Amino acid sequence: MRALVFALVMVLMPLAAPNVSWGMTDAEAINVSGRQRMLSQRMMKSYLMLGADIKADEAQKQLDQSVALFESQFLALRDYAPDEGINALLDKVEGIWLTHRQAILQSPDKKNVDELMRDNLKLLTACNDVVKAIENYSGIASGRLVNISGRQRMLSQKIAKVYMALAWNIDDPGLNDEFDAAVNLFEESLNELKESDSNTEELAVALTRVSNQWSFSRSGFELSEAGRYVPTVISVTTESILKKMDAITDQYQTVMNKQQMLAAE
Repeated sequence: MRALVFALVMVLMPLAAPNVSWGMTDAEAINVSGRQRMLSQRMMKSYLMLGADIKADEAQKQLDQSVALFESQFLALRDYAPDEGINALLDKVEGIWLTHRQAILQSPDKKNVDELMRDNLKLLTACNDVVKAIENYSGIASGRLVNISGRQRMLSQKIAKVYMALAWNIDDPGLNDEFDAAVNLFEESLNELKESDSNTEELAVALTRVSNQWSFSRSGFELSEAGRYVPTVISVTTESILKKMDAITDQYQTVMNKQQMLAAE
């Protein structure tokens, strides 16, 4: 089974996909489990883009890649799991994922979207519980930086997901609140990261670039408030933010690894 999943990942994974080690550190585990949160929202976003016929070819590719990478990383986290508590949380993720995976790979159908999006949020919550448990298990303060920066990746895709649902005229009164909450949390977390004493000069520059792009994205969000949707623009800007935050999370992972090695000496 693992050989089959690995082969699938090699075919579908983009060239820029991360290397996932099978003997991962706590810092890498926080990063990888955090990426699972992002993938949950990315695959839902891709499903909605397919349904709304927004950059459909790219959306299909992203969906296939997200599913394959989620599978691969889940196996890596299973091998990492250091205690029964984290294993139990992974059991919960697996229980939701087995059903959700099958549904999200079907051809988009508007009448099924509400239920699928509810299940998608359950998967996100279960994945987030794994991240928090690994952060607590590590006992390293900088684990929070890996968690929070990794969560920014997820929020970029959650914001895009809700935006695509609104652009497709999905009738869900909770979407606007979900969108506002994601936007506000992204902004608060970005400010927290920028103020961290652990930031290197490289991290400070990278975070400033994200902040500048975030300001541009906010102008697109404001158009939707007037009933004007620019889904192609939002898909591009949130994708760029995702890539920048992924690189930043890797840098915080390096910071945490160094702190953990010093603590072990």
